[in-house]
Amino acid sequence: SLSLVGPRPHAIAAQSHNLLYNEVVDGYFARHKVKPGVTGWAQINGWRGEMDTNEKIRMRTEYDLYYIENWSLLFDLRILFLTPLRLLNTENAY
Repeated sequence: SLSLVGPRPHAIAAQSHNLLYNEVVDGYFARHKVKPGVTGWAQINGWRGEMDTNEKIRMRTEYDLYYIENWSLLFDLRILFLTPLRLLNTENAY
């Protein structure tokens, strides 16, 4: 099940350059401490779309972990407020 706000779900056994995401990013599985969401802090900060490089998966995970470590109701409300504004910028969107 999904929540409105949280790290975007990734496919099981997702890979970047023939490496599983958890092999690219230390602490990757910490993303599983919370329910995945439809929108999240990484997407608000431009890390959305295809994750075709190790750098992209590292950065998206960094923002996801920041969200998890700093979660609050106010933070979720901020993300929900910013989501429609960020949708106007289609860079990195798919």
